[in-house]
Amino acid sequence: MAAKKRPVTKSGRPRKRKGVKLVPTALDPKELSLADPPPELAALRDQVEADGGAVLACYREPLGGHALLFAALPIDKVERTAFQRDVSDAHVRKLTLAMDKTRRYLDPIIAVREDGAYRSPNGGHRLTALKELGARTILALLVPEPQVAYQILALNIEKAHNLREKALEVGRMYRDLAQKSDLKETDLALEFEEAGLCTLGFAYAERGRLSGGAYAPILRKVDAFLDQKLSAALAERERRARVVLAFDEAVAGAVEKLKAKGFDSPYLKAFVVARVNPLRFMKGEPPPFDELFATMTRRAAGMDPGKVKSEDVARSGGPPEGEA
Repeated sequence: MAAKKRPVTKSGRPRKRKGVKLVPTALDPKELSLADPPPELAALRDQVEADGGAVLACYREPLGGHALLFAALPIDKVERTAFQRDVSDAHVRKLTLAMDKTRRYLDPIIAVREDGAYRSPNGGHRLTALKELGARTILALLVPEPQVAYQILALNIEKAHNLREKALEVGRMYRDLAQKSDLKETDLALEFEEAGLCTLGFAYAERGRLSGGAYAPILRKVDAFLDQKLSAALAERERRARVVLAFDEAVAGAVEKLKAKGFDSPYLKAFVVARVNPLRFMKGEPPPFDELFATMTRRAAGMDPGKVKSEDVARSGGPPEGEA
């Protein structure tokens, strides 16, 4: 079967994606190398050398022309950012076995220097695997702007995030940034990706087995980024998380009632959520966050299993989004 060609315009140029505003630099390959790095990069180069590392190249990346270092860093001075997802032992084992077999490490991590250490927003699994193998050095693309460490969801290339991992990372980043920054939620749309992930992140932190996949599509319609500084918006995000958790408890109660009536399906929770969710019947703008969740919570708490038919549950489909 022939591979699909990338969509092009009538002029033969690659299609311009909707929402993409970037105009790449006109730098050609020979212009990317930096013989004389800018001051901020020169200072970072000196810090790397003082830390026992080595700068292998100074260059500009080709899209925005931002200056970077390609560096070899002492592995004991590199760590994951504290707010990224937990390391998967299975994924580390897979990486370790692959590196052992190929005897190669070819995928540099991204790192920033902060407080005398190097932190990677996207290299947790590779870093752990290299440490397990006993490597003394790790290769990194070193970025002088520390805010890049918070662009973890956009930068991660190791392993696809599921919804729970995304939400937990966003929640951890949110708390960290709320202590360090006066930015508004609306300023961090790239870093947080979706407003609902902020709410779910706090909810997952309280209840690890939350069925967030059943609630994410609802949150996309009624949860928006707040035009407030993180330090002020934090309390509202925690409150919204409690609203979601209260709904989750009502859904769990409805599921237990259905089970007591003899219903046996792994998708009962998804069925209950679909049953009490009025959005699918609405046209126009959805109701506000609190109004919608109050309605759904009341309906879930009052669900009568005697009015549910087995064919209704059978039509509920597969697992919630992000939880397959």
